[in-house]
Amino acid sequence: MSPTPSPPHVLLKNRFLSFLIWQSIPSFLIFLFFFSTLPNPPLWSFLPFLSFLLLFSITLSLIASPYPLLPSTDFRRRLNLYFNFSLFVAASAASGFSAAVSLCGVSSVGRVGLRGFLVGSLFGLHYIFKRRWVLEFPIIQRPPFFSFKMGIPAAAKRALKLSTVAFFFSAVLLEILPHPFKCSVATRAFFVEQIVFSFASFAVFLCWEVTHHLHRVLHTKRSIFAPPKGSAAAETNPSEHLLSALEESNPTSLLRYLAYLDLCMVCENNVDTWRRAAFFEETGETYKRVIAVCLRPLEHLASRLGEGLGNSPDKPAQLSNQLLSPTDARLDLKNGEELYNFQLHACCSRIVASLTACSRKEDKFGVAQLSGSNAAVVSTLISCLLAVENFMGKKTNLQSPNQLLGPAGIKWATANSGRVDVPAVKRRTGPVNPKAYAIADVLRTSIYQIVSAFHDEMLAGSKASLLEKDWITSGKPLFGTHEMLIQKLRLFLDFRAT
Repeated sequence: MSPTPSPPHVLLKNRFLSFLIWQSIPSFLIFLFFFSTLPNPPLWSFLPFLSFLLLFSITLSLIASPYPLLPSTDFRRRLNLYFNFSLFVAASAASGFSAAVSLCGVSSVGRVGLRGFLVGSLFGLHYIFKRRWVLEFPIIQRPPFFSFKMGIPAAAKRALKLSTVAFFFSAVLLEILPHPFKCSVATRAFFVEQIVFSFASFAVFLCWEVTHHLHRVLHTKRSIFAPPKGSAAAETNPSEHLLSALEESNPTSLLRYLAYLDLCMVCENNVDTWRRAAFFEETGETYKRVIAVCLRPLEHLASRLGEGLGNSPDKPAQLSNQLLSPTDARLDLKNGEELYNFQLHACCSRIVASLTACSRKEDKFGVAQLSGSNAAVVSTLISCLLAVENFMGKKTNLQSPNQLLGPAGIKWATANSGRVDVPAVKRRTGPVNPKAYAIADVLRTSIYQIVSAFHDEMLAGSKASLLEKDWITSGKPLFGTHEMLIQKLRLFLDFRAT
């Protein structure tokens, strides 16, 4: 019998340990290469270098997250976030100090060590403010060695740029700041020190960049949340490992994002089709659980955007939000945490769209339609799209369903047209604006995928006035009105939604 997969916590632990082992190999090779070019280097110098680089790697794993953490109103969460960032900057500074002393020697440990400390601090601050700690999952999953090899040139190029800037900045800062190591040096010795430090700074920046790249490659590769094919568990309940990771893990944990990635690849590709077939089992419970866990982030996004734009049941919050201008930066900050989480929303949208489209041919028992999942998926996607479009400033006052069509094909709209209470103002700037456009594009593509798969059925239902019965839920939508969802779906059915 095939061995069962490791528990989720063991999976993340193994990834972390493998990262610590593998990152030491390129770092040692880089150090060995630059170490061999130095005149009379001390043999013990590689010990502090690798020790503090190991500390840098540990703190990197501590702050890295696929969830774009932003300063929260929760004091404990904000304090923990700032503490982890401060620890990473301190580890970077210590790593820079030890690397400078190890590669440049101990003859001028004061000046060189201080410059290394400044260089490490600059790298840590740059890493934090550029949000490079957010794990970005590649669209195409390649073998880890190939992905690591392809990223080496880019890492070397970035290391050269950053080390050059840090070299000159630390040199100027060293002359400005008062310190006890500020002493005159001979001209020849001074230039030798600058040349050696420039090579040493490039070496340590290259180690940092390679470590960052290897960390991203190893932690974003796909994990298969399923028992081995042919085992007893694969025959009885092949989806339990995946659903456990999706439902029981921390919503912001790496484990849950890996589970969404695995589910997305199963739903979109012709790999592991036996796992996708298991979603459409006769009772329909597995399919409903999968759809529910994927719609939850999209429902939360639509609700949060609706609250921010004045569509909140909380009257004080609604009044406070309506007093803000739609172009106010504070409104962007209220929704920034959700809009920055593009990876999760895009993945969930692609999953539910692919599963719904596949259900037309693979759902032998009709569980997708009978359970109401199809209507829930379409309603959630359209509500989320309307909320994002309204946030971007796109008008959402669609034509009334009671519009009259004249003999020349002219549409005469009645005064009873549905529209959102909050006026939409065009947003041309803002840090979250590109994310909103990207999420809107993914949502439109997902809806078009479903419409393309069920176009004939939807068209027939539209003519028989059954479109909303089969594809729109009867309850109050997350954003907008019931009539707006129907009209938006008709635009997609006519391929006029842009």
